[in-house]
Amino acid sequence: MQLPEILEITRSIGWEAADLLKSYYHHSNQNLEIQYKQNDPVTAADLAVSQFILQKLQAALGDEDFGYISEETYTSSQNPAPTWVWIIDPLDGTRDFIEKTGEYAIHIALVKEKRPVLAVVAVPEAQKLYYATKGGGTFVETRDRNINSLQVSSHKPVEDLTLVVSRSHRNQRLDYLLQHLPCQNQKAVGSVGCKIATIVEKQADVYISLSGKSAPKDWDIAAPELILTEAGGKFTHFDGTPLQYNTGDVNQWGGILASNGQFHEMLCQEAERILAEVDEKIK
Repeated sequence: MQLPEILEITRSIGWEAADLLKSYYHHSNQNLEIQYKQNDPVTAADLAVSQFILQKLQAALGDEDFGYISEETYTSSQNPAPTWVWIIDPLDGTRDFIEKTGEYAIHIALVKEKRPVLAVVAVPEAQKLYYATKGGGTFVETRDRNINSLQVSSHKPVEDLTLVVSRSHRNQRLDYLLQHLPCQNQKAVGSVGCKIATIVEKQADVYISLSGKSAPKDWDIAAPELILTEAGGKFTHFDGTPLQYNTGDVNQWGGILASNGQFHEMLCQEAERILAEVDEKIK
């Protein structure tokens, strides 16, 4: 089966999963059965959508050629999967889902040899589905099947760039870093998928992730990364190296910067310099 066919299947599953997630979000009488796993909430919606996506993908594609890593089914004892692996976050932004901000997303990425080659990010409340394939560009599809290609913004002075930031995952080092970057405009948005959507929709320009006691996981980042890079943006570690997935460790440690690409290298260097400064102060 070729990538365009696999993309068709994945887009269809993305829309169906979005409907399922919305049914949980809008029916307040449905018990979300919230539990906590390492301080992060998990709801009945996470589990139901995870099961739905896995069943649909496996029914369409089987599991001979593909491995599957989903946030809700992953165990650290899993060996690195085959060359082709699906990395799935059935509900990115669970806190936003619970708090009813509307900023939650579904991430589905297909990774080949540690790098994403196909991505779908569905944002149910916006009724939009973003998709990309390696070398094929990024597109946004609306509920009425209207499709547009997307390209990130450019040609702004660095001080006019807007940082998209988290409401929750914050710590002292990240706050210090954000306060000392040359760009000070900030926009708070939930879910990494929703944050990257704001960059490809030209409502923001830069997103920074900084691991602390914990780190973002493969399923938080794999799909949004391809959506951004195929729209002309950049998504790297602070030292410029590309991210790798399905390595046997699902944690994405260290500093990661996503941007419209315009001042990417300069901002990465600034971030490293500012963090060295704060770490010296903490000593």
